Amino acid sequence: MKAPAFAYARPRTLDEAFALLEKHGADARILAGGQSLVPMLNLRLAAPSILIDITSLEGLSGISVSGERLTIGALTTHREIERSADVARHCPLLTQAAPHIAHVAIRNSGTLGGSIALADPAAEWPACCLALDASFTLASRQGTRKVKARDFFKGLYATALGPAELVTNVEFPLLPKHRSVFLELSRRRGDYAIVGVAAVARVDAGKVHDLRLAYLGGGDVPKLALHAMKAAEGCAPVETLAAELARDLSPLADLENKPDTKLHLANVLTRRALAALAA
Repeated sequence: MKAPAFAYARPRTLDEAFALLEKHGADARILAGGQSLVPMLNLRLAAPSILIDITSLEGLSGISVSGERLTIGALTTHREIERSADVARHCPLLTQAAPHIAHVAIRNSGTLGGSIALADPAAEWPACCLALDASFTLASRQGTRKVKARDFFKGLYATALGPAELVTNVEFPLLPKHRSVFLELSRRRGDYAIVGVAAVARVDAGKVHDLRLAYLGGGDVPKLALHAMKAAEGCAPVETLAAELARDLSPLADLENKPDTKLHLANVLTRRALAALAA
């Protein structure tokens, strides 16, 4: 299929981008890599009147470490994150997750901010941001504000972004005493995840502390498993957290998998993740 007709704008500054968003409102869509948006257009799942291409805007890409934060610009590509020595050193969970994102050709163009703003519940970055307690900087003509990942995802493809706001960067707190594990299951490497887990914890004498378990494919938003985290806190790897995960997750059925199947797979991945953290 071909995309429906739309206008195209390539603003030179953030102010120009904000003006276009204010003018066109819900009829506009931001192009920040296009690796999800373009297929949606071609499948007629999205039909904006105008695409606002922000990929050439300066100051929205790059990776930096300052104080106790690692900051990644919204237009930084998945591949740049995957290959960054700073990310590998300070936020290894992101390095572990990046290879699971589609294929290299997609990772060369897709962006962190684009993935965050789309809020696909099967995507890797939103779950990683939850696990790492990341903060998003949202900008508009009125200024900037910071929103925690846990407060950003509101529903299926729904976020806390205002109608004329953009994600400009993501800040990750440095966790030098923590270990991390990222696991996901898909039918084939590069396919959308059936379910996945991003796990972060301190480990002392084989027991996990400050555990954070965030799931992709666990509902209509990325999910932080609060009951499972509480049950596993301070323990050696537990045999099963199935009951707690059933309280935390509400997976959606797809063409191949029922919700109960996804819950079972989430429990399997959780056991593996906890064992890897404590190893």
